[in-house]
Amino acid sequence: MSQFAIETVGLNYHFGSQVVVKDLSLQVPKGSIYGFLGPNGAGKTTTIKILLNLLKSPADTVFIFGKEINSHRIASLSKMGSLVEQPAIYGHLSGKENLTNRCLLLGINKGKVAEMLSLVGLSEAANKKAGKYSLGMKQRLGIALSLISDPELLLLDEPTNGLDPNGIIEIRNLMIELATKHHKTILVSSHLLAEIERTATHVGIINKGQLLFQGTINELHDLSKPIVKIETDKIEAAQHILSIHGAEILKETGHTIYISYKNKADVGQINTLLVQNGLTVYSIGIERKDLEHLFLDITSKN
Repeated sequence: MSQFAIETVGLNYHFGSQVVVKDLSLQVPKGSIYGFLGPNGAGKTTTIKILLNLLKSPADTVFIFGKEINSHRIASLSKMGSLVEQPAIYGHLSGKENLTNRCLLLGINKGKVAEMLSLVGLSEAANKKAGKYSLGMKQRLGIALSLISDPELLLLDEPTNGLDPNGIIEIRNLMIELATKHHKTILVSSHLLAEIERTATHVGIINKGQLLFQGTINELHDLSKPIVKIETDKIEAAQHILSIHGAEILKETGHTIYISYKNKADVGQINTLLVQNGLTVYSIGIERKDLEHLFLDITSKN
C-alpha cells in the first residue's frame, strides 16, 4: 500500500509547444497538509487539473493512493474533493439548498447537509442566499461542497485568494481541523508563503513547471542559515567586543546588530560577554529567514 496520497513520476505536460509542467515528481504523504507553492503561472493550477483528470496525463505518471489515475479513474476521483479557482455555487439558492442539490446529484443521504454546514461554520447562514455570502463564506461553502462525499483527499487551489484577514484565518483553521480531526490529506496551492508556513506539514516549491524543493516544513527551514539578532545600548562597543570574540558581523542598524549563528551555547556566551562588559542587552535571539526569502533564494537559482 502506498504511503503517498498523491505521487507523480516525471510528469510532463504541454499546451501546444509550451511546456507547462516539466519532469514533476510530487510526493504527498497521507494525512499531510502539503503546501504547493509557486508564483502565478508556475504550473500549480495545471498540475491540480491533471491530478483531477480534467487534463489527461501520460500513462504511469500520476498515482492516487498508489493507483494509476487513467486506469483507475472512477476509483481515484471518488477519493478526491476539490476547489479549483472559484467554487461552483448557485447564487440564487441558499447554502443549504446548494449542498442538498449536490447530495441529489451524487446520490448521497441529505442528512450530510447539516453536518457539512456545521463543519465549515455556516449553520447560521444555512438559509441565506449564497449570492449574498461574503467571499470567505463562499469559499467555505465551496469546501463543504467538495467534502460532501467524504473524500480522503482534498485539492484546494488558492483557497484564500481575495479573502480578508478573517476569511484567511477561517480557511486556515478549517484546513488544520480537517487534517488533524478528520484525517484528510490536503494539497493546497498558494503564492502566499506566510500562509503556507502556518498550515503546511510538507512543502513543494514549483517555478516554471519544475519542482525546485520538496520536503517537510522543517527541512525547508533548515535550508535557511539562522542569524543572531542583538539589541543593545552601545553598538560600537558591542561590535568591538564581538569582533574580539570571533563573531562574524553581518550588519547593524540603529541599536541592532546581526551576527552569524554558531550554536545555542555561543549565543549564551555572547550575552554574558556583553553584560560583563557593561552593555545593556535589550534583546538577543535567533532569527530564521521567512519562507519568502527562502523562496527567492531557491527560485533565483533556477
